[in-house]
Amino acid sequence: MEYRKLGNTDIDVSVICLGTMSYGEQNTEKEAHEQLDYSLDRGVNFIDTAEMYAIPPKKETYGKTEELIGTWIKKRGERSKYIIATKVAGPGMEYVRGGSRLSSEHIVKAVESSLKRLQTDYIDLYQVHWPERKSNYFGRLGYEYSEDTGVAIEETYKAMDRLVRDGKVRYLGISNETPWGVNEYLRLEREHGYNKIMSIQNPYSLLNRIYEVGLAEITHRENVGLLAYSPLGFGMLTGKYAEGAPADSRLGLYGDWFTRYSNKPSIDAVSKYINLAREFSITPTQLALAFVNSRPFLTSNIIGATKMSQLEENIDSIEVSLNTEILEAIEEIHVSNPNPAP
Repeated sequence: MEYRKLGNTDIDVSVICLGTMSYGEQNTEKEAHEQLDYSLDRGVNFIDTAEMYAIPPKKETYGKTEELIGTWIKKRGERSKYIIATKVAGPGMEYVRGGSRLSSEHIVKAVESSLKRLQTDYIDLYQVHWPERKSNYFGRLGYEYSEDTGVAIEETYKAMDRLVRDGKVRYLGISNETPWGVNEYLRLEREHGYNKIMSIQNPYSLLNRIYEVGLAEITHRENVGLLAYSPLGFGMLTGKYAEGAPADSRLGLYGDWFTRYSNKPSIDAVSKYINLAREFSITPTQLALAFVNSRPFLTSNIIGATKMSQLEENIDSIEVSLNTEILEAIEEIHVSNPNPAP
């Protein structure tokens, strides 16, 4: 396994991070624990979750993923050997604390609940899942200006900084942010001495390289590490949907939630990437993940699997290197069909 520093910290996190959003929905407790044990034994020391998981979000499974990770932590022990990252939900979830917000009150309640579910005394990386203000996240296109930005970033940041000072959280991160949002956190850190934002968790894949425009430069220069999510484009880049979505697959079960991955431009791009992988005798999954792993602005690549065979292949991607010829071919496809699944 390869490791990289998390921002300005002294923590070495594995380039492969274990995503867990299927735990409690598509994966049972036993399956979740098997994945966690296997990943740790393979050198993966970075585990990402969120209070709103399992996915798709609903009242019945809210917090369930953290609970299953918590029972594993209690059984496994060795807490210092792995990094636990979780997230506080942004606005819009009416069944979370009577309507989730990023106010100081909500953040304090959220972290206390996460600590209890995870059965741990501290969280290594605590992240804002999505902004309070209206912005371009979860596939939203265009820009809609609004004077109402909700809870100010300063209130959110101050509350999260207090969690670090109180010893409940070690480091802070953001997610689904824009260049303006990143810059605002950096400005507030410099003005008020808050604990620095160490990471940003945004989508990044062969189907969505929007991160490269604006965000890559500011985060790379400011040492805010990218934790890339959806590196397989909701499974599209594995090639398993080439002849339709299997009934038990994420796209088969929850496709209506993630239509941006199944549009015609995405399907056309996926077909080209599948053919490219075959030309160089690697799997489509290896091509997609190895590309993300190779990016200089990447800290960790968040993979997710519902089956052990998928998990094994995902982790194996760390052993795959893409030569110049493959990278140039990827660029040709990208230029002809850029970012079909933003």
